[in-house]
Order: sequence, then structure tokens, then C-alpha cells
Amino acid sequence: MIKNKNTSIPSVLIIGAGLSGLTLAYYLEKKDISYQLLEARSRIGGRIFTNYQEGFAPLEIGATWLGKKHQALSNLLTELDLEIFEQILGDRAIYEPISTSPPQLVSLPPNNDPSYRIKGGSSFLINTLVEKIGREKISLNQVVTNISSTTNGLSVKTKTDEFQANLVVSTLPPFLLTNTIEFNPILPEAFKKITATTHTWMGESIKVGLRYTTPFWRAKNSSGTIFSSVGPIPEMYDHADAKDQYFAIKGFFNGAYFSVSKEERLEMVLTQLEKYYGPQARNFVSYEEGVWRNEPFTFTPYNQHVLPHQNNGHAIFSDTLMNGKLYIAGAETANQHPGYMEGAVRSAQRVANQIIEHHSSLVS
Repeated sequence: MIKNKNTSIPSVLIIGAGLSGLTLAYYLEKKDISYQLLEARSRIGGRIFTNYQEGFAPLEIGATWLGKKHQALSNLLTELDLEIFEQILGDRAIYEPISTSPPQLVSLPPNNDPSYRIKGGSSFLINTLVEKIGREKISLNQVVTNISSTTNGLSVKTKTDEFQANLVVSTLPPFLLTNTIEFNPILPEAFKKITATTHTWMGESIKVGLRYTTPFWRAKNSSGTIFSSVGPIPEMYDHADAKDQYFAIKGFFNGAYFSVSKEERLEMVLTQLEKYYGPQARNFVSYEEGVWRNEPFTFTPYNQHVLPHQNNGHAIFSDTLMNGKLYIAGAETANQHPGYMEGAVRSAQRVANQIIEHHSSLVS
């Protein structure tokens, strides 16, 4: 199927080739419903982004973990023959409660609800979905600027092209959707009011990771699990690959430091790790980071104060817009586990069911 306005019109146009968009495309593919994906970035995956370096541990710069309660994601992984492995925590952690006392090595209670990671990296899920639907169904570098009603559906304008479709699905964070795209006719005020105060998951997050040739943090009287109230790293974890062959540690960095340089953040990371591990902390192979606040196709600054997770999973996102031709998906819109990979998959399932039902009513 060709994408542009001078060729056949797809039944469904999906905005965003992250986990929600790709999962939705996968479900539509199985039902033989035509679709096309538009992605603003030059890469596929959205807030899933695994940094790969041959011969070293993959580093998750975006979404990383899932749990036993994340059944929709688990079922999708099983269907795609993808495996998971348990996140290493250990039985002890480095704990730094206050700046005036040295770090402590504390015992961790038994973990009855472990977190898991996807073997091969979270991007392995993305790449598998792309293989299932076909790379030709995805158009990159398509920044959507306008969505307008037409006689038969909707017109979607990007900075370079115009697309036509019977139905359109947005998988963008809701505030990004209404703050960066013009609509004709305009969207309901009630919907815009909710999106204006909807938190963008991971939008303020900074993730940092360092690769090492040896896991020195596993030594006696040490740990790769870090909890600090001093920071600037509040949490960090062992990030070895699934075979425990390549080694890294990865964690979160205080989001307030989004405006400083990468070099400054690295030095702050090393200074903190040096307190725990000594000079060997500086013998890293590579340093990677993701400052999601600086990603314009994920985050745009709020116009007012928004609380963490505010309006995530709001019921209004289940409603269609523009006379039933615009659907709202994406991790923030799921009524269960919003913001997580689980929420992204659940939102795709919800919209897929809505579109399949709509399609069935037209052909019956």
C-alpha cells in the first residue's frame, strides 16, 4: 500500500511508531485491515530505545521493565516467541539516606514480585513487530501538523506530505497531541482541558547507563542496586545482558539536570559512583543517556503544574473524536497500567477492537 495523497487511501492511518502504534498495526495486519504508520522521528520505537554496542551489554535508554501483573504485554511476548529474564537485585543494596552520613550496605527483603527485562533488549520487541507488519508500512520523518475532516475520512498533513485515511489513530502523549497539532474542526474543550493536565509518562526522566568489562559491584560488601536520597542518581541497577556475559549498570538521573551538558552529567554520575566503588567506577567502556524532556516528539512543556501520572488512564481517552474518525491510543490512555509498556499494549488492543468492530459493520 502506497502512502501519499495521490494513491489508494488506507483504511487506518496510525500516528506514532512506538509500542502502541506497532502493536495496533500488528493486530490490524492479522485482520487484513489496511493501515499506514507515520513516525516523526528518524527511528522506530518511540519511548522504547535500546542502545546497542557490539560485544557489550545493551543499554535501555527508555522503557525497560515489566512484571507478572503485566499480562497483556506478557501474552504479546509469548505470541511473538520473545523471552524475558529476571532483573538482578541481589540481597543487599547501597543506601544513601542523607548527605551527612556515608552510604550504607543494607539487606533487601525477599522479592516476591520481581521485575523482568526482555531478552535482547526492549527494542527487540519493536524490531519483531516491524518484521511482522513490514517496514514498508512505516514512514519516518513525518511530523504531523494538521488533522482535518474530509468527505470520506480525515486528511493528515505533515511538514512534507499530506495523507488521507478513513480513520486516524493517535498514539502520541495526549498533551503533545493537542499542543502540537491543529485540528479542523477543533477538538471539544472538555477533551483539551483533560489533555492539558495529562502527565506525559517518562517526560521528565533522565536515564543513564555505563558499560564495564567486569561487574565489580558484585564483589563482597558491595551491590549494583543503589538507592540514594542524595543523588543525583536516586536509583541504579545491575544491567547485565540475559546471558550474564556483558556488564553494565543503569539507572535514573535527577530530572532537574536536563539543561546541563552530557559531559557534566557524566562527571556527576562518576563522582557519585566513586563514593560507592572507588576509582574503578571511572574505568567504564561507554556512557549512554536519554534526556526525555529534550525529546520534542515525546515531551512538550506543560502550561501549568501537572502531577506525576495525572489523568493517565482517564475515561475520556476511550471516546472517539471527529465524528468517530479519530481514535486516541498510547500508553497514557490505558485504563490499566497507564504509562507502562503494558498500558501501551492495552491501549492498542482497545483501539484495535474498536476498529475491527467498525470495519465489520461496514462489510457485513
